[in-house]
Amino acid sequence: MKAVILEAFGGIENLVAKDIDRPKPAVGQVLIKNHYLSINPVDAKTRAGKGIAGLIKDQLPAILGWDISGEIVETGEGVADFKNSDEVFAMLAFPKLGKAYAEYVVAEASELAIKPKNISHEDAAAATLAALTAWQALTVQTTVKPGDRVLIHSAAGGVGHYAVQIAKYLGAYVIGTSSAANKDFVLSLGADEHVDYKAQPFETVVKDIDLVLDSMGGENVDRSLLVIKRGGTLISFPSAMSEVVKGKGEEAGINAFHFKVSANGEHMKSIADLLEKGILRSHVSKVFSFDEIGAAHLQIESGRTVGKIVVRIS
Repeated sequence: MKAVILEAFGGIENLVAKDIDRPKPAVGQVLIKNHYLSINPVDAKTRAGKGIAGLIKDQLPAILGWDISGEIVETGEGVADFKNSDEVFAMLAFPKLGKAYAEYVVAEASELAIKPKNISHEDAAAATLAALTAWQALTVQTTVKPGDRVLIHSAAGGVGHYAVQIAKYLGAYVIGTSSAANKDFVLSLGADEHVDYKAQPFETVVKDIDLVLDSMGGENVDRSLLVIKRGGTLISFPSAMSEVVKGKGEEAGINAFHFKVSANGEHMKSIADLLEKGILRSHVSKVFSFDEIGAAHLQIESGRTVGKIVVRIS
């Protein structure tokens, strides 16, 4: 089978297409013929030697990628909930290697959900790591209640555009930040207010926030703490901010912490249900071919991706 291998940390030239043996599913696993995969910032960061590079540095050369949508072609012993020909989607193994940059992928059955029939593989692959991050942040790490005021930074991005939709579904009053160019898109997702972060500091126009989702880190954390009610919550996704976020939150009387998504089939089933009902939708801004994974990395590194980008495998 064809796979894209990361031979060493660095530039996109280190992503090399090779023919390798098709993997075999072990107990509790399935083999999936991969139709689409999704690219996230952590893919590019890890390739460059950041992200989860420290966790996998002894496993190079390695197959990156975590987000897949495809069809089961073989089941391992002990798999009862899935069968051959089932169409499934998932985020695999994160923060371990998911090995999604391949035509065939082995997955734990416990990480999978059935792809809704009314959703394309393209949209399903998009609604994996990013959607799962938003879901776990809003329903597991904290519980958003009707009427809560939620501020979502980078609301037009991968995690952000799912977070806006999920927060609205949970009954929150949602404020999203993005550039002016993406105002209409953010509002179309259901946001009640939009703030152009380039035109004015968001902390001068936003107040009394119950929850902030921060995907930027740095000074954005300090500025976000200024708009949160005492006793409120700040969830920051950049791992480098872990201890800093917690300490600054304690000083301000705010529950602030870093959060990293984890693979979970039951949570994926919740996302599948929202997709099937039309409550949640993926916005795919560009589709790359399997031979263009390097270009997809450059696109996600630009920081200007609206919604998600995906890669077509077959």
